[in-house]
Amino acid sequence: MKIQDLWKRRAATALVLAVAAGLGGLGAARATRLWTNNPAPTLRFADPNEAPSRNSFAPVVKKVLPAVVNISSSKLVKTPAAFSERGQMDPFFRQFFGDDFGGRFNIPREQREKSLGSGVIVSPEGYILTNNHVVDGATDVRVTLSDKREFKARVIGTDPKTDVAVLKIDAANLPSVVIGDSSKVQVGDYALAIGNPFGVGETVTMGIVSATGRTNLGIEDYEDFIQTDAPINPGNSGGALVNDRGELVGINTAIIAHGSGGNQGIGFAVPVNLARNVMDQIVKTGSVTRAYLGIVPQDVTPAIASAFGVKDTRGALVGDVSPNSPAQEGGLQKGDIILDVNGKPVDDSNQLRMDISMMQPGTTVHLKVLRSGGARDLAVKLGELPTQEARIKKNSDSTNSALEGVSVQNLDADTAKELGLPAGAAGVVVTDISLSSPAADSGLRRGDVIQEVNHQPVKNTSDFERAVRSSKDENLLLVNRHGNTMFVAV
Repeated sequence: MKIQDLWKRRAATALVLAVAAGLGGLGAARATRLWTNNPAPTLRFADPNEAPSRNSFAPVVKKVLPAVVNISSSKLVKTPAAFSERGQMDPFFRQFFGDDFGGRFNIPREQREKSLGSGVIVSPEGYILTNNHVVDGATDVRVTLSDKREFKARVIGTDPKTDVAVLKIDAANLPSVVIGDSSKVQVGDYALAIGNPFGVGETVTMGIVSATGRTNLGIEDYEDFIQTDAPINPGNSGGALVNDRGELVGINTAIIAHGSGGNQGIGFAVPVNLARNVMDQIVKTGSVTRAYLGIVPQDVTPAIASAFGVKDTRGALVGDVSPNSPAQEGGLQKGDIILDVNGKPVDDSNQLRMDISMMQPGTTVHLKVLRSGGARDLAVKLGELPTQEARIKKNSDSTNSALEGVSVQNLDADTAKELGLPAGAAGVVVTDISLSSPAADSGLRRGDVIQEVNHQPVKNTSDFERAVRSSKDENLLLVNRHGNTMFVAV
């Protein structure tokens, strides 16, 4: 290549580069002009001295949140060692022992089962309200505060009938919630649910009170729930339900989830008045005692009201009166309609049951009852509600029966109700059973109600004895256990 041609090429390349550089500079210049030609935005900022929005619940939450805690509990449970969690035998055991190994040996093993829940600090001394099911059977309970401090908690006492438990941690000057009055809660009130759902951390949800006095849900023995649509999820159990002033009105307890396991807008809380009554008794005496009237109350339906010749469906109808009970001694009779208790109107049978249960044994109550179309006043001194075990043992009819190793007694109305049986159920209750007896090997349990022997109806201990003695070797028993019947061959 000639030297002249080489210089021409270099000059052409330099010219191209110069043009390209010029275009790049032109592009940058245009971009700069476009930016500088736009007017500067005018931004408006909130006044830092202005008060927070009146629609915010932040001040309420800020006040309550430190008093809501996370509760973790664990307990040991025994499971067959040869089986997996899905109920299938471990292949390791199957190759040596075959599929029936678990049935022949049933070797148990211990596993630690853990659960999470919430709780509410109700006093600076470290008393905490939560649900019984959060700590039921737990061997280790730990509480984590909002400031991340962790404490080992003692279970002071529990009340499974209301699903309330009281814990205590060794700390002082703790933040505590203000106790409200759940009797003043109205449908439509704002409600904030605070807890630790799914273990994600402290969470606040908002809704309204959907209903009060919810009963007959089959969740607890004593039900008087506040219903709310504030989202409540697993882990919220034992947490706080507060009003728009930050006052504790309930302990979040249960949800209706229809199998989804999560919130469906229907949650329930134990009213704080009920929870406080339980807590006071547990702290003072270590247990919960309830007053006992000794009747089987029924709601006054329109049909019953018509049959009794009354216009109002308000009140509780006395369906049965237990022998030697406070009700019988006070003059109550079948067919009486209880209208008032100590001047307070009775709406239905559940309200009567709740009102009586929150009184102390030995209290004298004044009842206004309707009998044969006329009103009258009765004074009844309440007794103490016996436990299921005490109910079963108290009857003098309890005897060693003809069935080896089994003791039975007549079924009365109170025991039937305690065992979850309908009023009018008949049979004999198994009050005691020897673990070495053939009946125990066959699956009969204490508390079972025997209603038939060899297809013969059993209404009392005499029927039972007669039927057993007339049989030869084996007895086929029809047993009612918590409302469900089954056959047991002994």
